Amino acid sequence: MGRRPRRLYPLLIVASESCFQPRLPAMTLEAAKRALRAVARARRAALVSSGAGERLAERFLAQVPLAPDATVAGYWPMGDEIDVRPLLARVHALGRVSVLPVTGPRGTSLGFRRWRPGDALTRGVFGTSEPAPDRPEARPSLLLVPLLAVDGEGWRLGYGAGYYDRTLRALRRTGPVLAVGIGYAAQMIDAVPHGSDDEPVDWIVTESWARQIGSWRRD
Repeated sequence: MGRRPRRLYPLLIVASESCFQPRLPAMTLEAAKRALRAVARARRAALVSSGAGERLAERFLAQVPLAPDATVAGYWPMGDEIDVRPLLARVHALGRVSVLPVTGPRGTSLGFRRWRPGDALTRGVFGTSEPAPDRPEARPSLLLVPLLAVDGEGWRLGYGAGYYDRTLRALRRTGPVLAVGIGYAAQMIDAVPHGSDDEPVDWIVTESWARQIGSWRRD
């Protein structure tokens, strides 16, 4: 039997005011993701702006449903990621349980430990900041998910290790969970290359707008 040909992903999409798309040749899925990551990282570095985190918090709290018993998983921003700390502080002030991810070995899902403003954080895998090992673990019902790029179908481009995809898949097997992609508005692109191991987000929240996935098709 002959070897099955690999699917090629053309990434030639015209840029628009609301989204961008690099002009890249057709390539395999993993190669397409690697090429797009390089472009998306460079673009995000140019998007950092003062006050974006506060504006994102306002958009989130005005539009994303936040149940009274919600356990919200945030993350501690790294590099030029949009700052979600204002949102985490507001969520805590509203009386919701807040957790931060704990990164294990490659190939595993994320764990989550409870966090409060002012808690000391420890250095984790890949330089992440995590709650101390003595903090209680908790299962989140809502995840804030960092990204390099995202499209209108909820497909996001992460950093390549697959932690959030595995975590969302595991959580969705055990109960309801809402995944909210977090980024700058200009990180929106026409189409993110994705495969069977990828998990989409349910909402996208930026400093400029918040949209539930599917609302583009309903509008």
